[in-house]
Amino acid sequence: MASGIAILMAGAAAIALGVPAAKAQQAVQPATDQQADQKKKADEKAAAEETLLDKILVISRTGETAIQSLASASHVDQEQLDRRMATTPNEMLLGVPGVTVQADARRVSSSINIRGLQDFGRVAVIVDGARQDFQRSDHGTQSTFYVDPELIKSVDVIRGPVANTYGSGAIGGVVFFDTKDAEDFLKPGEAWAASVTGRYESNGKGWTTSASGAYRFNENWDVLGNIVYRDYGDYKNGGGDTVAGTGFDVLSGLLKATIRPSENSELKLGWVGSSDGWTETSGGVPANDVDLKSNTFTARYNITDDAKSWLDLHINASYNKTVLDLTTLVPQNRFDPTTGLPVVLPAGSLSTFDVGTTGIDIWNTSRFETAGIAHELTYGGDWVGDDVETGGTAGSDSFYTPSGKRNVSGAYIQDKLTWEWLEVITGLRYDSYSLKDSDHETSGDRLSPRITIGVSPFESAGLAGLQFYGTYAEGYRSPSLTETLISGNHPAGVTFPFLPNPNLKPETGKTVEFGVNYKQNDIVEAGDALRLKAAYFNNNVEDYIDGVTLSAFDPTSGCPFGPGIPICFQYQNFAKAKINGFELESVYDAGWGYAGLSASIINGHTISYEGERADLATIPSSQVTAQLGLRFLEDKLTVGGEVQYNGKPRGNPVAKDYTLVNAFASYQATDNLKVNFRADNLFDVKYTNPLNGSTTAVLYEPGITLKLAATMRFGG
Repeated sequence: MASGIAILMAGAAAIALGVPAAKAQQAVQPATDQQADQKKKADEKAAAEETLLDKILVISRTGETAIQSLASASHVDQEQLDRRMATTPNEMLLGVPGVTVQADARRVSSSINIRGLQDFGRVAVIVDGARQDFQRSDHGTQSTFYVDPELIKSVDVIRGPVANTYGSGAIGGVVFFDTKDAEDFLKPGEAWAASVTGRYESNGKGWTTSASGAYRFNENWDVLGNIVYRDYGDYKNGGGDTVAGTGFDVLSGLLKATIRPSENSELKLGWVGSSDGWTETSGGVPANDVDLKSNTFTARYNITDDAKSWLDLHINASYNKTVLDLTTLVPQNRFDPTTGLPVVLPAGSLSTFDVGTTGIDIWNTSRFETAGIAHELTYGGDWVGDDVETGGTAGSDSFYTPSGKRNVSGAYIQDKLTWEWLEVITGLRYDSYSLKDSDHETSGDRLSPRITIGVSPFESAGLAGLQFYGTYAEGYRSPSLTETLISGNHPAGVTFPFLPNPNLKPETGKTVEFGVNYKQNDIVEAGDALRLKAAYFNNNVEDYIDGVTLSAFDPTSGCPFGPGIPICFQYQNFAKAKINGFELESVYDAGWGYAGLSASIINGHTISYEGERADLATIPSSQVTAQLGLRFLEDKLTVGGEVQYNGKPRGNPVAKDYTLVNAFASYQATDNLKVNFRADNLFDVKYTNPLNGSTTAVLYEPGITLKLAATMRFGG
């Protein structure tokens, strides 16, 4: 720790010494002519007026920005990602309202929660158009994904079932990770560029090394490669205690080629891969060695012709393969998954989880007018197939993640009508699914509607940017393979049966949302900008699926007496899950800096068919996040901080209120050298993520963590 602090202090000193030099250089620099000065001011004004909410959403099917969207949408750009110096996906999404990331001791594996819904496809996690559907049955996180933050240039989030044009099942919402492009890395006139980043973190004494390279063959063809290696030890929580099993080492890579066959078309071919390793503990003792390999292959093609307003065609194809091998490090007392009798799982026993996901997504947007009303008509279809194969030594963990195949497909049509102060969006989606293993097969389908009405009723200067909207939207999620087919006896501790349930009904999310968008420039000073989005939502998820405990003493439960305790576990439908809340996202940006405020207040519970009400375990903390950044030295130096208050959800056995304070600084020392510093959990608060309340032991998050990074760039 002492050596790490010494390194960080040396880096801070270097920044401090560089600041006066930069000021001196600025003082002796000759004055530019008036025309250049005016151009600079114009550029500064344009930059200030383009806030985070003005960035076009990659996920948008009609080229909207977040502030234009009549939905709860957010965008995280490259500047924010650089500022957060994220090691895990959790840190990438700090302060995004309604979004929480759950990661237990396996920090590299993450599960995203949107508005209290997560796991089994309720939130569609997409990397460059490829669905991430890996799932492993365990305490804690269920559906996880693996992507290194260093490879990501932006993240888009759409909350609620209004995102149903982006694939079946996303009743919670969609998170789209867009990886880096050569076009973003190369400066105008450059044919090639390369960069190297080194970063040290004090908590866990971890290092990150990243190298990027891009080459432009000609104006119609460029490539980018990126390789990242991270090596981290176990971190310490806010109480100063080492949290066993939180260390990991991961090698990740990205390769992307962009080809422009014509002036109006583009083809992106990409690969993203990770090779991860970590140790799982049981009772603080190493129990399993984990090796994971994830590979995602994508092809994205679009053609748009301004002369043909009916043509804005996109074709995406993808394949994601995730293989996790789990090897026992010590002999473990287990129960046979078939008989329930005690067995010893010897050291070296292997469990394998092999999940392959294939996807195709095609859509087109046609733009036209009828009787003075502008239309953006979007129509398309998609298909996703999951192929799950698990196996290993008898009694190993893989037996509780069933093998099988699932196919989910859909087609939709959506029309966005615009007339002066009125916008109306109507949509209809058809979903169909089938899943099977060697003994069971089930299927279903449904139509899901959406209607949104937005009005901009004011014309005065101060209120012209105010827009109100209301939405009713439905979404449809089919049961997963695990929820439907899980079978066997609980592997350790005590034994009891897991019962399959091929009669599970799909979930139907029905959301009502009322929101406001506000956009205004030149409020306090020329060139500043204010953007604000706020929404209240009420989501009723009918036939909600969750695990329940059945008693063998109740003859109507279907739970048989076995060799263990007289209970069974089974996924069953509830009448509904009711979730409601309020979300706010706002940013004020001017030449001197920016300020942001976001909030998420959420409550939820389930209701059984008998009318019994229970707290929903997946409800995250309510949050309020304030951010402030100040710019100096012609925007070369940015310093600031974040404060986030987290309020405990009702009924959670481990949750407490807590407040986190972070600080950061970024200094562009030269055109080719950038230095970043960050301090997370500055006051060393000891806290736990409420979503980890379902794990077997309380897991406390990292205490104070200091980070220092330097990036060298070359190009020509």
